[in-house]
Amino acid sequence: MSLHWWQGPCQPLDHVARAKAEARQQQLTKPAGSLGRLEALAIQLAALQGSERPKLDRLWIAIFAGDHGVVAEGVSAYPQAVTGQMLSNFVHGGAAIGVLAGELDAALEVIDLGTAVPLEPLPGVRHLYVGAGTQNFVQAPAMTLAQALICLQAGCDSLLRARAVGCELFIGGEMGIGNTSAAAALACWALDCPPAELAGPGTGLDAAGVAHKVRVIEAALALHRPHIAEPLQALVHLGGFEIAALVGAYLAAAQQGVAVLVDGFICSVAALLAVRLNPGCRDWLLFAHRGAEPGHARVLQALDAEPLLELGLRLGEGSGAALAVPLLRLACALHGQMATFAEAAVADRPA
Repeated sequence: MSLHWWQGPCQPLDHVARAKAEARQQQLTKPAGSLGRLEALAIQLAALQGSERPKLDRLWIAIFAGDHGVVAEGVSAYPQAVTGQMLSNFVHGGAAIGVLAGELDAALEVIDLGTAVPLEPLPGVRHLYVGAGTQNFVQAPAMTLAQALICLQAGCDSLLRARAVGCELFIGGEMGIGNTSAAAALACWALDCPPAELAGPGTGLDAAGVAHKVRVIEAALALHRPHIAEPLQALVHLGGFEIAALVGAYLAAAQQGVAVLVDGFICSVAALLAVRLNPGCRDWLLFAHRGAEPGHARVLQALDAEPLLELGLRLGEGSGAALAVPLLRLACALHGQMATFAEAAVADRPA
């Protein structure tokens, strides 16, 4: 695989399957368009899967974890030790995404890219240890180029493992205390917006905490903007290990022809950077929800994304995407299992 593998072509959509799915929708026993977006979703999934009747039986959820040096600036309500502690909670089924993965019968992979607090190897966790978290980006670039490339590859490798077992939908999740600060900084760079418009409470900051977070991101942008000309440099200077891995997973999914359901604010920022690195990636991304972080709506708007849910979520972990899976499954079931007018011997509208 080349050094800049993500620049390779993305898979084209299957327009024949799309046309067949559209024709089937017109024949089902219902008024045309009466199932609203569910019809469009089924048709979109048909084009992505290359099947007139798409299905979502095999799900793969990958949680990428990494710590952030900017936590030293007091931008989070939780200590960094929580990142490592949550890894054990993920694999033992105690976290929200563990519960949801079990309910959805989804494969759950947990990848430790580097925590600030050293960890003993945890059964069920892939420990890559790219570093003890990122550097404090108020003082230095968050990571080296070599670290960013390793993280991009880690995301790609997870997607390839998913594809090897026939994954029909990939969900990326994240864990990393401080990562809403990194995501907000990246979004500010990508959208040329001031931090006051995009930074939010994250894990639960009060108004004073958010104001401080804004000042920290402003300082980081002032330091790094002169050195950032393209998205990979933005990841190096302002990103996180887990954000870079998500970018890599999304790009690989588009190249391998695997549909992606994007989670919340942090995952959507990763999606934005992936699209900036390879615009063909956008066709393969569906968006699960609009979360409570103020920057999320702006990022979705920039991606021309219409999310499926709006439930005031701000947990991360891929949880919002997992919650949207039943809606997609039901869209596929209605599309694939409803009778046509001819099959049900029901009179259609006159031609």
